[in-house]
Amino acid sequence: MYQPYAHEENQLLLPSEFFLPFGGCLNPNNRWIKLAQMIPWARVDRKYAKSFKKSFRGQKAISVRMALGALIIQERLQQSDRETVETIIENPYLQYFLGLAGYQDRPPFHHSLMTHFRKRLGEKVIAEVNEWIAVEAAKAEQQRDDDDDATPSSPVGRKAKHKRSEPDPNQGTLLLDATCAPADIAYPTDITLLNEAREKLETIIDALHEPHVGQRAKPRTYREKARRSYLSLAKQRRIGYRALRRGISKQLAFIKRDLHIIEGLASITPLTELSRRQYKQLLVIQELYRQQRLMYTKRVHHVEDRIVSIHQPHIRPIVRGKAKAKVEFGAKVSVSMVQGFAFLERWQWDNFNEGVTLIESVETYKARFGVYPKEVMADQIYRNRENRAYCKERGIRLSGPPLGRPSKQADTAVMKRMAKLDAGERNAIEGKFGEGKRKYGLNRIRARLEQTSGAVIALQFLVMNLERRLRLLFVFIFNILLNRTSYRRFAL
Repeated sequence: MYQPYAHEENQLLLPSEFFLPFGGCLNPNNRWIKLAQMIPWARVDRKYAKSFKKSFRGQKAISVRMALGALIIQERLQQSDRETVETIIENPYLQYFLGLAGYQDRPPFHHSLMTHFRKRLGEKVIAEVNEWIAVEAAKAEQQRDDDDDATPSSPVGRKAKHKRSEPDPNQGTLLLDATCAPADIAYPTDITLLNEAREKLETIIDALHEPHVGQRAKPRTYREKARRSYLSLAKQRRIGYRALRRGISKQLAFIKRDLHIIEGLASITPLTELSRRQYKQLLVIQELYRQQRLMYTKRVHHVEDRIVSIHQPHIRPIVRGKAKAKVEFGAKVSVSMVQGFAFLERWQWDNFNEGVTLIESVETYKARFGVYPKEVMADQIYRNRENRAYCKERGIRLSGPPLGRPSKQADTAVMKRMAKLDAGERNAIEGKFGEGKRKYGLNRIRARLEQTSGAVIALQFLVMNLERRLRLLFVFIFNILLNRTSYRRFAL
């Protein structure tokens, strides 16, 4: 019996202390070295250690810097588990980022441990790390903006100085929006799902009949006939409504027959002969058959908790009404943004109305920054009566025109101009979604488990915030060097 996880004393070495067998030293201005300095490894280490038991028999756990660092590298470079480990072997800067004392040409861990890292950390721990980093950075940006506005040499500064005589209890701008993080699955159709379910059931029948080969006759499943029926429909360029219903009816009949055969085989062969994956697939297919039979009978295309993937039954269809795809299949994500830093407020597989998250997001903003926001920039779906009353009571301006007809005294031109400015400011969070989907894989979540998918989504927002903080750091350093050069030229 021993402690399964040991805290690391030296969480961060200097770049010059990192051993390179081929000579030289690491560049202290490298992005991975700067990123390593931004993450509070010791604080994360204490949080990570609480998830372990006090005593344990088995292999000693890998450090949190190695685990979290490897996941950050994977999401930043958008690589698979194997490719991530290979890239770490080839790059000394990545090894420094993981906390190694020197370069080594062997893998620091097996690639299969990446899944365990995602499970062990989880969405909650990663979201908390994101809170620590993003809140600190957002406060620094807000303070820098306040200092710039308070400069007395500019008209803006004089206005800000005059306003400080009447302090405003609300500060900052909160941006709210929601999006879908699609999973990496093929576009689901009813006929394809039923064909896949039938093939899985035939494999299960083979596994249950195997102990009785030569003793009992194998049940007839008509798999070749069912396959031909499916291909005759799937190969058509355009499938008519009647042909599709006829094909679905046939596949439902084949699945019903297979389920009846499995029920009979289970009386002589225990289901423990099946693998864990096959048993799970059997349960999923039974529910899939019930849903498809119900939709076929009632001639509808909607059912509660509809299954769209046998391998990932937790995925749900999310109706977004976008021009590119009206329906997406994945998790719905509600996000808030402050000073360009994104916070994952809520995510779930079932569809939900993002308008109900406004009050929760505003209260979370107050818990983070100590004050309510001065403005909330949100889409029309957030502007319901409850949210408007809530914001009015707390002195928060909610973007968009008021409800009802515009009054005669209202200046229509001013309201339109204000709405245009609000829409332009709110576009920043749309750009954040575009950045995540184009660059960091938010448009295709490749994790297959329900638990690890949430961890991957939280990781992508963490990486986006780290990258923004890194960009601001480099801009700050560039401005200092530029001012220094300008001062020297003026002195000469």
